[in-house]
Amino acid sequence: MTGALGIGAVTAVVRDLLDNGMVDAPAVGPVKVTAVAPDTIKLDGPQSDRRLNVFLHRVTPNQGWSNAALPAYSTNGSRLANQPLALDVHFLVTAYGTADFEAEILLGYAMQTLHERPVLDRKSIRKSLNAAPLGGGILPPAYLALGASKLADQVESITVTLEPMDGEEMSKLWSAIQAHYRPSAAYVASVVLIEATQPAKSALPVLSRGPVDPVTERDRGVTVQPNLFPPLPTVERILRAGHERQPAVRLGEQLRLEGHHLDGTNVVVRFDHPLLDTPHTIPVGNNEDPRLVEATLPIDGDNADAVSTTWPAGIWSVSVDLVRPGEVVTRTTNVAAMLLAPVPMLPPPPPLRPQFAAPVMVRDPQGNLTVTLMVEPHVRSSQRVTLALGTDVVEVEPHPGTTNTLTFEFGDVPAGNRWVRVTVDGVESLLVDHDATPPEFDPDHSVVVPA
Repeated sequence: MTGALGIGAVTAVVRDLLDNGMVDAPAVGPVKVTAVAPDTIKLDGPQSDRRLNVFLHRVTPNQGWSNAALPAYSTNGSRLANQPLALDVHFLVTAYGTADFEAEILLGYAMQTLHERPVLDRKSIRKSLNAAPLGGGILPPAYLALGASKLADQVESITVTLEPMDGEEMSKLWSAIQAHYRPSAAYVASVVLIEATQPAKSALPVLSRGPVDPVTERDRGVTVQPNLFPPLPTVERILRAGHERQPAVRLGEQLRLEGHHLDGTNVVVRFDHPLLDTPHTIPVGNNEDPRLVEATLPIDGDNADAVSTTWPAGIWSVSVDLVRPGEVVTRTTNVAAMLLAPVPMLPPPPPLRPQFAAPVMVRDPQGNLTVTLMVEPHVRSSQRVTLALGTDVVEVEPHPGTTNTLTFEFGDVPAGNRWVRVTVDGVESLLVDHDATPPEFDPDHSVVVPA
């Protein structure tokens, strides 16, 4: 494959081919062959001369290579393949003469040359783009750069074909160029394959389709299952064990990861959070249920600082690593979302919360209420936290680091019982008991606002 220099390299090779062909044109004398825009060529004056000009006027996708796909990337963003950009290059060959019939003769020689050499072979491409025989000092920098195009190494040959253009098309083209028309013939060079040179990954060859039987020395082959489930381990939903209707879980509670093909050995549940550099893992060991994996979140009462500060509330990404029965490689399921809810420290003290402190509510002389409330897990400074007392909602006051003691500045909140809701990064504390029919408020999530 060639690179981004391929388009310029094709034009340079065609120009060089015509330049060599004009050596066999004794009828007109010396001929200059260029590759510039027609509107830059002087038609009158002392510098006007006999010349052939190659002008690239259009580039189109090649239909034969159009289904070669786009650049492929893996799920982590690494490049898997550098797919080629396949192009057809359209150009005009225009003849300029200073006397009668010179332009016509030049165009005839040019068309004969391209007719006799319809394929740009690799040897002629390398010869045309090799600047060594002439020395780099007398050639323009742009031409010297084309030697690195690797046009001769692309897998597909390049053909140059006459492209008929009727009078209307030719008239539109020269009107767009804004130059005086001269005898011209249109050609198309096909195909130029432009490919990036970025590092890519390539899968190793497949040696067997599944495990190989040591007796028969045959691989297992393609497996078939009598259902529509994907054949890979999959987590479909995450529930709070014993409270399947609740939308979120809390530290210390048991999870139910439901799905299919979840049975196996070396089962590990992986928990990822945007604020953590490395995921948390909970080993499960062996699991015999193909539709269920259970895991228990750590509770901050066992090690308050370590758990509460490293398991922030919010939205977590959960997956399962396991080795399926009959396999030896570890498979990883898809990622499912888990909502880890914050817990406001309200009387009576929650079990296993040795760091409990009741909320402090103080009014200033104007009647504005300030609430200092402990929340578990600890909250980081980058997390968005709101507190709702009944229908009054405010955001947390700025705090520089990770803490579980937060301050909220309210206005004149009426005195009396108020339901409490703490929301951290969009996940709300469990005020509503969805297990009840109909759902009802949890009576432990209320405070008495002083007058």
